[in-house]
Amino acid sequence: MKISRYNDTIAAVATAHGIGSISIIRVSGDKAYSIALKLSKKKSITPRYATLSFLYTKDGEPIDEAIIIYFKSPYSFTGEDVVEFQCHGGIAVANLILDEVIKHGARVATPGEFSKRAFLNDKIDLTKAEAIAKIIETKSTDAVKILSKQLKGELKEFVESLREELVEILAYAEVNIDYAEEDLPADLEQAIVKRLEDISKKMQNTLQISQKKEGLVNGFSISIVGKPNVGKSSLLNRLLNYNRAIISDIAGTTRDTIEEEIKIGTHLVKIIDTAGVREAKDQIEKIGVQRAIESIENSDMVLAVFDGSKKLSEEDEKILSLLKSFKDSKKIFLFVNKSDLKQELDISKLEEFEPVLISAKEDVDIVIQSIKRYLDTQGIDDDIILTSKRQMAELKRSLEAIQRAFEPLEEGELELFAYEINEAISHISSITRDFERDEILDKMFGSFCLGK
Repeated sequence: MKISRYNDTIAAVATAHGIGSISIIRVSGDKAYSIALKLSKKKSITPRYATLSFLYTKDGEPIDEAIIIYFKSPYSFTGEDVVEFQCHGGIAVANLILDEVIKHGARVATPGEFSKRAFLNDKIDLTKAEAIAKIIETKSTDAVKILSKQLKGELKEFVESLREELVEILAYAEVNIDYAEEDLPADLEQAIVKRLEDISKKMQNTLQISQKKEGLVNGFSISIVGKPNVGKSSLLNRLLNYNRAIISDIAGTTRDTIEEEIKIGTHLVKIIDTAGVREAKDQIEKIGVQRAIESIENSDMVLAVFDGSKKLSEEDEKILSLLKSFKDSKKIFLFVNKSDLKQELDISKLEEFEPVLISAKEDVDIVIQSIKRYLDTQGIDDDIILTSKRQMAELKRSLEAIQRAFEPLEEGELELFAYEINEAISHISSITRDFERDEILDKMFGSFCLGK
């Protein structure tokens, strides 16, 4: 039985452009099977079997020998009839097959349209859709592990269990609304309060863990800070193994933030080299310094650099004060650079941050190992992790609605209580499935790549 909401058939090259051993052309819709028969000149194709066949143009000219796999509705990714042509790699042959598919009645799919159809045909929920999009583009090994758990449906199960509990609580309230002139039984009210408190704790815990471990999915960020000429840019260049930042003895050479990504162990890290923190002499440099402070606020970690060949200056004191203000909210690494020179810095004044001596000109392996050891402690565990800002926002709104519901429950205002619980249910449900407006779905799935 076909469940598709669409009458048209879509097609796209599902593999990346370029030279490779195999290219895949994906077709979905009512005409997919008949198109496969026409291109292969076969009378039938067995579903879910790999069928080797030549493909032909409408004029009967051979295109390529390819593998055809037919997924009969509703047992396919989209829930529709789906056919995949696996031809020899190369964009030319793939485009030629796609052109023939279109001649036989299909149209080119828009980005993300296959996944959108899978969602609308109840083959995937929004958590799986978002996991698919992220797993395609991610560069992080940690992210792949987390997103694969989401693909298995663990987040969906968590959301559904919370939703079910809230629906049961709402049912208690709705029943008692009909008896508004009577007080809610004390034991029932206590039971509802206890369940809501438990649900709130689960939500709060999940939200906090997700925010803390957001870097596992999207990559961690670390800001390099220090006064001018302490060696921040030299350190960045050594970490990247090429000269990304300009190095000179002139204070204020780095006047804006520089961002680059590197892999440290299994972790993706965005390193931000900031303008030297000091009393800026011109407007452009002031903006650079302000951006440096903002980058610290927005980063997961701070890598502070001090010049060991010079005594602690007023600018160094300002940076220490800045580091202390972030000590409770950021992981701070403090390195004393230029260890190859005569040491003038009183390192005892930095002991609060466990300073480590380095020479950015000679070796920065200790910097990399320090960051890696810390990131390894932030690893993946069995906790449920929300993987997008949208998911976190919806969970937070649901939690806020529950917290607002306690007061009307205590005062016996069951209509208002039921309203807030309905709000909580609506927001928690939207993590997996709630959007119905086509323009929202188009915007969401439009960020996917073609063929997906």
